[in-house]
Amino acid sequence: MTSFMLYRLLVFFLLITTTVLGQVKGTIKNNMGKPLANVSIFLKEGYTGTISNEQGDYFLALPDSLKGHEMEIIYHILGYNTLSVKIDYPIITLELDVSLEEQTPSFDIIASQSDEDPAYAIIQKTIARQAENIQRIEKYNANFYSRGFLKLKNIPKKVFGRPIGDLNGALKADRSGIVYLSETFSKISYLREKKFHEDILASKVSWDDRGYSFNTARSANFSFYEDNVVINLALVSPLAKYALDYYEYKWEGKFYVDSKLVHIIKVIPKRPIDRVWEGNIFIVDDDWQLFGIDLTTTGAAIQIPVIETLKVVQGFKYDSENNFWIKISQLIDVNSALFGMEANGKFLGIYGNYDFHPQFNEKTFGNEIVSFGPDANKKGNLFWNENRPVPLSIDERREYLRRDSLQVLMQSESYLDSIDAQRNNLTFLSPFVGYSYKNSYDNWKLQYDSFVPRINFNTVQGWNSKAAIEFKKWYNLERTNMFSAIVVAEYGLSDERLRVYGSVNRIYNGIDKLEIGLSGGSKVSQYNLAFPITPLMNTLSSLILEKNGMKVYELNYAQIDYSQEIFNGLHLYGSIGYENRQPLFNTTDYVIFRDREKPYTSNNPLAPSDFTIGAFEEHDMIKSKLRAKVNFAQKYIARPARRLNVGPQEFPELNVTFTNGISPTASHYDFTQLEASLKQSFVFGNKGRFYYLVRGGGFTNGDGISFVDYRHFNGDETSIGTTETYIDVFNLMGFFNYSTNKSYFEAHVEHNFRGYILGKIPGVNKLNLNLVVGGHYLTTVDNKPYTEFSIGLDNVGIGKFRMLRLDLINSYHDGSVKTEIVVGLKFFQLLKDNFKI
Repeated sequence: MTSFMLYRLLVFFLLITTTVLGQVKGTIKNNMGKPLANVSIFLKEGYTGTISNEQGDYFLALPDSLKGHEMEIIYHILGYNTLSVKIDYPIITLELDVSLEEQTPSFDIIASQSDEDPAYAIIQKTIARQAENIQRIEKYNANFYSRGFLKLKNIPKKVFGRPIGDLNGALKADRSGIVYLSETFSKISYLREKKFHEDILASKVSWDDRGYSFNTARSANFSFYEDNVVINLALVSPLAKYALDYYEYKWEGKFYVDSKLVHIIKVIPKRPIDRVWEGNIFIVDDDWQLFGIDLTTTGAAIQIPVIETLKVVQGFKYDSENNFWIKISQLIDVNSALFGMEANGKFLGIYGNYDFHPQFNEKTFGNEIVSFGPDANKKGNLFWNENRPVPLSIDERREYLRRDSLQVLMQSESYLDSIDAQRNNLTFLSPFVGYSYKNSYDNWKLQYDSFVPRINFNTVQGWNSKAAIEFKKWYNLERTNMFSAIVVAEYGLSDERLRVYGSVNRIYNGIDKLEIGLSGGSKVSQYNLAFPITPLMNTLSSLILEKNGMKVYELNYAQIDYSQEIFNGLHLYGSIGYENRQPLFNTTDYVIFRDREKPYTSNNPLAPSDFTIGAFEEHDMIKSKLRAKVNFAQKYIARPARRLNVGPQEFPELNVTFTNGISPTASHYDFTQLEASLKQSFVFGNKGRFYYLVRGGGFTNGDGISFVDYRHFNGDETSIGTTETYIDVFNLMGFFNYSTNKSYFEAHVEHNFRGYILGKIPGVNKLNLNLVVGGHYLTTVDNKPYTEFSIGLDNVGIGKFRMLRLDLINSYHDGSVKTEIVVGLKFFQLLKDNFKI
């Protein structure tokens, strides 16, 4: 053997002994030899800990400060006896396999002055300490490790006619596979009163070696000491002040951890389909603090129907120095199913190295709540293998090995071309369903949107449709630097007109989100640019009910657009363009079900029975618009190439818009308009979510302006709701009845009780419906106030399909009262997003 080989062997031996110094690893099983997952393993002193993986494997990295000392390792999982093992600090990796015995709780009778289950006294004592328990941990710094895992099964090849593909190689031939596997290391800072910051030091994503993880400490930061645990909506904690209104409790026994007595309390919902949990909580006697949580809720409870179950397991450790129990681990396990498709997600968090006496300053907490270090996504496998506190499961190891081995291949031109060749396959149906051609290696895509899904009807164009060709080119992985261009052609059979328009846009970055666009052409435009009625709804309303609510004009234009976030919370939008506006007239009266008493109206909103005069004269207009959107104290997540704003906000969003029009051909159409609005939504504990929007404005010289530039409000005449909430809609008001060129003010409020009321009514609570109440108000200079009040049911449907809403609405104006039932189609937004209807 050469001296060089001996040297390499010596270096290798030194590396091995260096990397394994101060570690304990092994496998944990029960007394029947079955591996135990999610066992908490931690040092009795300090804050070093980990948990076991699905195969029961674990390893525990020991702090250097304990070298030369004896230490005690604690093994604990709910339902098993806690095991304590004393060891000396190992000079090499110590192999330590352990076996845990199933717990046999003691059922010694707890002294009670009544026949009431002793669990109630324990719960009441713990609830009485709620404020104290919340305040015990005033502030801290801690290390945090997270792992997110999502596995899909039985995924179809197409959804809504669009190919799914293999999701970047994640899905195998059986259409199953791990589609998300990610880890993070971070440093978190916490200060009571909801101040929180997380600095992510390392991030790893299996499908993207330069990706950023979505699982963070922020999403795991919730406490069952609070009245509510918010997961989509507010779930009542078993330790809430009003928990006895929602739960029954049963004492299931007790056990000891060292000298601490721990009670096992079974949590039983009084009303299963309510915003509640069920399972077990573990409470330390005398301390009246949590030792552990093992609770499950359902998709019905959180109103995400595709979810079957959502389970939360939390483990706590006693801190003798500060005399409180601290969270050291948390697991969220989610199972869902729909149409035979299945998904399982696991999100693990490990807390360690707590410092309960940190030195914070005014810069510690700000609007940035999560930040990624510049090299966070560049840590190699050596770093992760040395620092990962929880061993990978077999599936996770296979996923990393497979994806890492394919990473270079999957980024190669030949591989990407072969994948694109499969996706880019042109078929006989492509002209009718759409087609896209993608060059993944050079980062561009050409897409054709077919005319077939966009066939509609209106009384101006008759049967009409549009088709589009769009090109996109992106210059970075996060697509925050990209170019796009689109050309749209629309044709009406009745008016026999082909109109073409398009745009080019350039997005420069994801930090200040600078975007510049140029657009122009000829198209049919609604008077109300908020598009209160979609082409599909107008088609159905016209052909079936003979109610042609959509009113349009011809717009020939060229426009420049700009948007940018000037600084955090202030976003500016600007545009200037030259427009030629021409009135349009009905060209057809075709209808499926003709109503002689209520025939079609004209395309003139000002004169519905006049089919020869337009709402305005043809004219040209130079129109400029500037809008400032202000999100006070806007919270955000900072990545090196992108800043992601986080909502909802604790303060309302303010929008201020200035619009000016100068007509070179008709000076009496000149105008200036100023408008401001405030909107916000927030949760009222377990009592639901409240929404509001107020808006007001006016014109400085609007007396003779074109009807195009009036302020139009979002009325509706279809009795069909197509939005998630009705916070910007007057459901019984005509589309143009209150359009104005003077000052105006409108207000909308809506409260969704999210089961707070109906969930308490026997029998009714089995339907899992939400009571919704709302009010809407509008006043203009030329009209008396218009108001609407509504009461309705949300989350209407059968089983997992709850995409309907029913509202009884009363409107009041100038002594007249109108009452109607509005059917809300909450799935309509999904249709609009996929088929551009």
